[in-house]
Amino acid sequence: MENKELLTEISQKLNVLIALSIKTMSGNTSFANDNKRNTGVGEIVRYLHAHGLENAEIAKITGAPVTSVRTLLTPTRTKKK
Repeated sequence: MENKELLTEISQKLNVLIALSIKTMSGNTSFANDNKRNTGVGEIVRYLHAHGLENAEIAKITGAPVTSVRTLLTPTRTKKK
């Protein structure tokens, strides 16, 4: 297996672990994809982005479309504290 393929596979597995951790921390015990709107995704998206993850990776972890991740990260949507 080539290095790039190996790194891609490791990245995908880490994304699954991150998504499971977020699910557990948020108290969501359902694994069914019932197409309900994920509440609180904006905070998770901003947190992951602040730690260097790309939009596509964040979308995979949160289950949100990449366009939604981009929208959540636009300057007018982010709250300054």
